[in-house]
Amino acid sequence: MIKPIFRAAIGVAFMAGVLITGSTGAAERFVIVQSTTSTQNAGLFDHLLPLFEKATGIEVRVVAVGTGQALKNARNGDGDVVLVHARTAEDSFVAEGWGIARHDVMSNDFVVVGPADDPAGVSGMRDSVAALKKIAAVRAVFLSRGDESGTHSKERALWVQAGVDVDAVSGTWYRETGAGMGATLNTATGMGAYTLTDRGTWISFNNKGGQTVLVEGDKRLFNPYGVILVNPVRHPRVRAEDGQAFIDWLLGPDGQRAIADYRVDGQQLFFPVRRPSGPNS
Repeated sequence: MIKPIFRAAIGVAFMAGVLITGSTGAAERFVIVQSTTSTQNAGLFDHLLPLFEKATGIEVRVVAVGTGQALKNARNGDGDVVLVHARTAEDSFVAEGWGIARHDVMSNDFVVVGPADDPAGVSGMRDSVAALKKIAAVRAVFLSRGDESGTHSKERALWVQAGVDVDAVSGTWYRETGAGMGATLNTATGMGAYTLTDRGTWISFNNKGGQTVLVEGDKRLFNPYGVILVNPVRHPRVRAEDGQAFIDWLLGPDGQRAIADYRVDGQQLFFPVRRPSGPNS
């Protein structure tokens, strides 16, 4: 069973204490995975980890935060593996020597969701940048995670392409929650606001209310996830052997099939990088 250490809003100091406490019992085999709220909110780990633990006897403990915080935690040595979705930040993490080799593991896509009455008139658009321009033009409320997550990084990049300086209007129609994807979607539902979300979290989200997917299908909304082993040279306490075993399983046929098989209400949430073979492929 998945055993998250803590969730996004808990401080780093508390995390350090939990990690120390969790390391008692020298014979216990486990790895700490720094990952994103999107994979956690979508329920993917609840599906994957029992399969991996049954196959290997290695427990996986997930720290679910935004991608930026996950990489920061890993730089501090508070983790063995990172599984995140912000390619530029991931490449920098490896280039700076904090991680050993980034591997594509799976993907899904981002969508713009908003109120069904759609005051900005973006419903059905495929051009996400043009849609953001329309939202800005009518000053419709748009919620940003504002947490340096992979989703936040993608959203900010789209605003730059749209030529909109959201920093200049922060706190007006553009508002930052500083929270994870699930909490941001809850707030958007309550306010009838637009926001950007990964599709996996949206499908799993149970409080959609009057919100609906309005913009999708833009190639700029492609959302790849990468997995990286934290460099044990930088942090000797990294459980490199067991961490690599988790990575190898994710990238191997069993892990890729498990990713492909995970569905909510009959919908596939994540797509493995390798086409799995077998009766359910």
